[in-house]
Amino acid sequence: MAMVETGDTLDLDRYPVLDKHSIGGCVGDKTSLLVVPIIASLGYAIPKTSSRAITSAGGTADKAECLMPVDLEIGEMRRVVERANGCLVWGGALHLAPADDIFIQIEYPFAIDPLLLPSIMSKKKAVNATHLVIDVPTGRGTKVKTIGEAELLPRDFIELGSKLGISTQVAITYGEEPISHTIGPALEAREALEILMRKGRVTDAVEKAVEVAGILLEIVGERGGKELALSALRGGRAEEKLREIIEAQGGDPGIRPDDIGVGRYELDVRAERSGYVLWMNNFSLVQAARLAGAPKDKEAGIYLHRKIGDRVEKGESILTVYSNREYRLDKIDELLEETKAIGVGKRYEMLIAKVKEVEERKRAFLLER
Repeated sequence: MAMVETGDTLDLDRYPVLDKHSIGGCVGDKTSLLVVPIIASLGYAIPKTSSRAITSAGGTADKAECLMPVDLEIGEMRRVVERANGCLVWGGALHLAPADDIFIQIEYPFAIDPLLLPSIMSKKKAVNATHLVIDVPTGRGTKVKTIGEAELLPRDFIELGSKLGISTQVAITYGEEPISHTIGPALEAREALEILMRKGRVTDAVEKAVEVAGILLEIVGERGGKELALSALRGGRAEEKLREIIEAQGGDPGIRPDDIGVGRYELDVRAERSGYVLWMNNFSLVQAARLAGAPKDKEAGIYLHRKIGDRVEKGESILTVYSNREYRLDKIDELLEETKAIGVGKRYEMLIAKVKEVEERKRAFLLER
């Protein structure tokens, strides 16, 4: 509460006020771009504030900015939510619990996160959220490596939420590989828009979005929350709502996926053998996307043609890297080869790699607010 009192608060003449937040670390996670319009299209207020990336390939604010302006002030944010039920804005421009922003400046360079709970919950209290879902992505390459570790967090979030008057539930979600097929702001924004427009099928992204939205809906008393969320998505109401939010925030409501540019230089990484995709090194994929220019260059990133479990033939493209700097591509190719970003082999191949000497490798701590 002391952190909340250091800044402004969003006071809406609405009840309930819904919100969701991920503790971060899940590559290619565009869930907020889907959940916000789903929830808003069903008549509930969801004032979503998000961060920009520092160590990842793109924060939600970076992705949303490919669709609309996100640097809104508190009064503008209020007007958008009053008009469209929801928003997707950058929290750094809002002066909401600004003490937290000072802490983050210290935490990032030291790769620590001692204030995870108060940081997240102070922001939610500052927008006067009444019902909240916390997403805890779990798996190799995320902050929380195992389900056992993930199960330690819910009680703390739920108890703290109760003390703040926020009805809170936690979703432990799969994070072993990137969500859907894209990594990088523009590519992820394009894919989210395509999903909302019902173009193609991106099963994992849709599944996660409707599960999280469904939990939120059931917290406020709706029955069959997941089915309601899926209906809003498949019926086109979520797309209509996103376009309404885009217009309210000063963007072009008629934007199409092809209007969002991607890097003009491409690098295709092809399978050296036939088999199945056995695993993905999320850390290496993020490093490659950042080397391509993301998140500063929003058009840089990676498109994954195959996911874990998919069949691939020798010579087929596994992924494509996009960059606006051609000289970066050779370095990215070397990085992906050296770090073994994607493993292809027989279904039950047990050996991942042989380590003959100790290598010093930098590790990035993914901390997203």
